[in-house]
Amino acid sequence: MVFRDADGRMLAVRKRGTDRFLLPGGKLEPGESPAEAAAREVQEELGVRVTPDELTLLGEFEAAAANEPDHVVRSTVFTHPAAITPCAAAEIAELRWASLEELSSDPSVAALTRDHVVPALR
Repeated sequence: MVFRDADGRMLAVRKRGTDRFLLPGGKLEPGESPAEAAAREVQEELGVRVTPDELTLLGEFEAAAANEPDHVVRSTVFTHPAAITPCAAAEIAELRWASLEELSSDPSVAALTRDHVVPALR
């Protein structure tokens, strides 16, 4: 899920035991739509309540998985229009607000975010 602040910076997260920054979110549970999964995951990871109807589809992207060698991640990415105050929860170790320029050139940012999401937001 893409969250932006008033300065246009985007939120990226780092999960415990990993070194790559990526978007908050996770895997679908049985019977969930991608929007329902996104809303559930940001509640679990950031303590932020959003509803699926507040989300706008940015796109569906595929890239090398950041934290699982030799795997590919396929992600349905949504944007959320409102400002949020996130708290690192569940498996999230670190939160980072960064400009699109910073994210596009930082090797610690996951390929899906850096190479697909950031360009889609420009």
